[in-house]
Amino acid sequence: MDFDVDAFLERPLTARVAAHGATGPTVRPTWFLWEDGAFWILTGPWARLLPLVRKEPRVALVVDECDLATGLVRQVIGRGAAEVVPFDVPRGRRKLSRYLGSDEAGWDERFVRYLRDDPEQRGTVWLRLCPDRLVAKDLSYVPSGSGIPWDDGRRPRP
Repeated sequence: MDFDVDAFLERPLTARVAAHGATGPTVRPTWFLWEDGAFWILTGPWARLLPLVRKEPRVALVVDECDLATGLVRQVIGRGAAEVVPFDVPRGRRKLSRYLGSDEAGWDERFVRYLRDDPEQRGTVWLRLCPDRLVAKDLSYVPSGSGIPWDDGRRPRP
C-alpha cells in the first residue's frame, strides 16, 4: 500500500458501494466509518442498498480522491461479503460526527433521529464490510506547469 490507509479512511470522504441489483450491478454513494478493519455503513428499510445486500452480500467499495490542481489521486478498494449487524448509538455518533462535526445541536434533524429513535422500530442497522481484499493505490502525478517539486522523481512532495 502506497500511503497511510487508516489516515485516509478516517477522513469524511464518500464511498461508493457496488452491489448486485435486479438488472445488474448497482452503485450507491454513502458515508462510512472505517473502524476495526471494517467499513460500517448506516442503513435501513428506506435505502435500496439493504435489500440488495441481504439478497447477495458480496459487494465492492471504493473511496477515492482526485485533485486536478495538485495531481493528488489516491484510492482504496475493498471487496468482500457485507453482513447486516444491529445498530449501536456510540458507533453511529462516531460516524455522523466525522461528517457533521462534534456539535450535535447543529445537526440536521434527519441525522439526530438515528441516535435518538429506537433502531429496531425504525429498522436502522449497520452494513459491516470486513474486506477479503483491500487495495490502496497512490496514482498521484505532478501537473504540467504546476511548479510542484518531486520527492523521488515519481510523486509530488506534500
